[in-house]
Amino acid sequence: MTERCKDVWLAVAGLVVTANGEWLVVKKKYGGLKGMWSLPAGFVQANETVDQAVVREVLEETGIQAQVKGLVGIRSGVIRGEISDNMLVFLLEPLSLEVTVQNKELYEAKFDDPVQLMKEKNHSVLLEQLLEYKKETMQTVLDGINPGEQFGYTAYKIFL
Repeated sequence: MTERCKDVWLAVAGLVVTANGEWLVVKKKYGGLKGMWSLPAGFVQANETVDQAVVREVLEETGIQAQVKGLVGIRSGVIRGEISDNMLVFLLEPLSLEVTVQNKELYEAKFDDPVQLMKEKNHSVLLEQLLEYKKETMQTVLDGINPGEQFGYTAYKIFL
């Protein structure tokens, strides 16, 4: 199966929002978002669910412990007609507020007011679109469901 799916990417991003409405944003050192503010994000690993992946990525990049509140949406595109690039965007609540920047991949990480951040002009298009996000449209997680022993799932979740 690895060869068949090698050009299909699955990533996650975390919209971590504080009680006063600030967003956790990062400034990347690489790729198409180099030097721009964006969300903490990364690829899903083989041994984790998508919600576990976003918690791990937020922690790895920023040192922020967070819990998933729900699924905000999906970003999907095709790169140069060759790679299916897919990202699930989750809403998270921070359990800590002290940011520790992962210097290998990031220039900076911080909590910031999203409206003020948009005035800086060096932000991702996704951040801009998320300003219009309505919390009541979020998909919540259903956990503890067993679709049947015949599948051999060690983790199984539905987002509705």
